[in-house]
Amino acid sequence: MAAPASIGSKASLSDALALLPPLQLYRRVLRVHRKLDPEMRVLGDSYVKAEFRAHRSVENPLHIIGFLTEWQLYAQKLEGDNWAGEKLDKSKLDKMSDQQLGQLYELLEAIRNKDGENK
Repeated sequence: MAAPASIGSKASLSDALALLPPLQLYRRVLRVHRKLDPEMRVLGDSYVKAEFRAHRSVENPLHIIGFLTEWQLYAQKLEGDNWAGEKLDKSKLDKMSDQQLGQLYELLEAIRNKDGENK
């Protein structure tokens, strides 16, 4: 699997072969979402579907490798149960576009609204 630091290096092409193909990764993420609370699963599944749909026509190899790497790391964290309460890495935040930050904020608001309804 390609480590985030190796993306863009000459070794990343050979490392990328260890990444799951997009459809298999998509299915894996949806399967791992089964362990979430029903409301969080619906939210997560809709987000995953939208992201994979939005990236269907991307042709930039570095972007594809980064996208698949991050989703594979996400699936591994959810499978391992050590993700709860984990903070987003500042270096990843710094690399995000304004659109990505907006999406992250919308996701945060959706989670807060869900939590506020249950309390």
